[in-house]
Amino acid sequence: MKRAARTILLVEDDRNMRFMLEDNLSMAGYAVTAFGDGQSALNAFMKGHFELCVLDVMLPVRDGFAVAQEIRKLNTQVPLIFLTAKTLKEDRIQGFKLGADDYITKPFSIEELLLRIESILKRVYHQATRADTQFQDTIGTLVCDFANQQILAGDQVITLTNKETKLLKLFCAHKNKVLDRDSIQKAIWEDEGYFVGRSMDVFISRLRKLLRDDPSVSLVNVHGVGYKLTC
Repeated sequence: MKRAARTILLVEDDRNMRFMLEDNLSMAGYAVTAFGDGQSALNAFMKGHFELCVLDVMLPVRDGFAVAQEIRKLNTQVPLIFLTAKTLKEDRIQGFKLGADDYITKPFSIEELLLRIESILKRVYHQATRADTQFQDTIGTLVCDFANQQILAGDQVITLTNKETKLLKLFCAHKNKVLDRDSIQKAIWEDEGYFVGRSMDVFISRLRKLLRDDPSVSLVNVHGVGYKLTC
């Protein structure tokens, strides 16, 4: 039986950063619940079940340190990772005194964050995480094999580039929902601008052609907004 995805509580007040982190964590196979303020996140923690918490330090209503302190009163084992622009030694020490498993200063790479999350989950739960296993999704009759960067269309195997795989993961995580252009650019390219936008259009056009084996699947251009994967 396939094990359910690890559950992550993400708290980040910057909307664009939150969206980008949520998408990348979802693409890596995690079940993410995201909030923009500390109190909402704490309320969710008290009601739900989370296997790891990623907390920005400077948050509205309640900051990340205060949220961590309350979480530790409720659960002494759940792993905590702080994301913060605070680089002073005193802040790092405070974070670890509150029971943090890691303290990552901004700016950071998504790859580094994912590797640190993987390492912590393996250590705490003593078993492979979902991102260790082959992660697939199905759209129409097409099987998207993200681990091997392929689309399986019946007996046909369509090979994807790294960027095409990331784009397909992002769209699969938001099936039948409109993704605006800026969010796609920041999630995949971690940048924005005219030339990045033109590159994105080229990759999406190529991906659209790769999906045409199933007429029930389409990558729709939503004029003036972005794109939507319908299936």
